[in-house]
Formats: sequence, structure tokens, C-alpha cells
Amino acid sequence: MTKLRVAIVDDHAMFRAGVRSEIRDTVDIVSEAEDVESAIAASAEQKPDVVLLDVHMPGGGGMEVIRRLHVRQPATKFLALSVSDAAEDVIGIIRAGARGYVTKNISGPELLDAIARVAVGDAVFSPRLAGFVLDAFAGTIEIAHVDEDLDRLTEREREVMRLIARGYAYKEVAKELFISVKTVETHVSSVLRKLQLSSRHELTRWANDRRLI
Repeated sequence: MTKLRVAIVDDHAMFRAGVRSEIRDTVDIVSEAEDVESAIAASAEQKPDVVLLDVHMPGGGGMEVIRRLHVRQPATKFLALSVSDAAEDVIGIIRAGARGYVTKNISGPELLDAIARVAVGDAVFSPRLAGFVLDAFAGTIEIAHVDEDLDRLTEREREVMRLIARGYAYKEVAKELFISVKTVETHVSSVLRKLQLSSRHELTRWANDRRLI
């Protein structure tokens, strides 16, 4: 049986190496990329069956990769593989054209199963993430409103917002994102101003109401 041709797109080299070691005996890894432009160039040349891609990357993220490749390579399937389990990331990447979304704590065998299922056209989600998609279609989550609010924030501000809303201290956010505490403070002030909120408590409630944490 011919092995599935898979591309790995993630801006962390160590993570790509880990994924490669887990799946390379079962699939044919035809390319790796660390940002949007290199992902598009490599996939256009190699034409993989399935692209594993992170949601947040330099140059526009996984959604930009899908938008630019989907028309050119309609046979290629996309499976998001991300640390994020936020509703707006899941729904945004599915809207862009991904066939599934799994988080990075997935096991090697589970990832291989997800790749195989996506390759034949199935949709693959963990139970929690599938719930977001169902809620979006049911109208339980006001996605249009969420998108409008989130569009005001930069990618880094979204990362800071999510961690602060989850209860992280400024020092913990700084350590998690490899930035200074002063930079965290600046981002938090900007987030609160853009969302017209006045405190961390309001931010947590805002994010929780929209299922972003």
C-alpha cells in the first residue's frame, strides 16, 4: 500500500522533529516548513495528501496557508495540530477549509489515525473541540461577534488575553511567551482598551462567555 504523503508545518523545530519521529515509519513526510511562505512553496512543489499545520505561525498562520493552497490543490487535506483549544481558533481554521483539528497532546497512534481519516475526507476532532463546531452551527456561540472583537487584537495580544483570562500572573505569562513582564503589561493594557474592558475580572468573564478559555 502506498504511504500517505504528509507535510508538517510548525514554527517550532523541536516539535516538528517530535512529530516526524512519531509518524515517519507509517507515512511519507515529503516536506517541513516553519512559516506561511515556506509552507506554501513546499506544498505547492510536493503536493502532499495531508498537511499538518499549526494555527499560529509567522506570516498569517494556518488559515492563511489553507486559503492560499486550497484553490491550487483541492485534493490536499488540512489537519490543524495546535496547542490552542480556543473556540475561535477551531472554528476559524475549519471555516478556512481544514478537515479536522487536534491538540498537541495527541498520541502518535491517534495522530496517525487522524491523518488517515482526514485523507479520505472524514472530519476529525477531539470531543471538546467538536462541541465548539456543533455549538457554532447551532448558534450557541456568537461567532460573528467573537470574530469582530478578536479582529481588533493582534496575534500576540490574543495569546496574552487567553493566558490572563485563564488566571495566569503577569510573570507566568511572560515566562510562557518568552517576553518581559513590562511587555505583558503593555499588551494587557492594549487588550482592555480595545475590548473596552476595565479589569482582569471583566476580561475573564468576557473570554469565558465566548468560550475562548
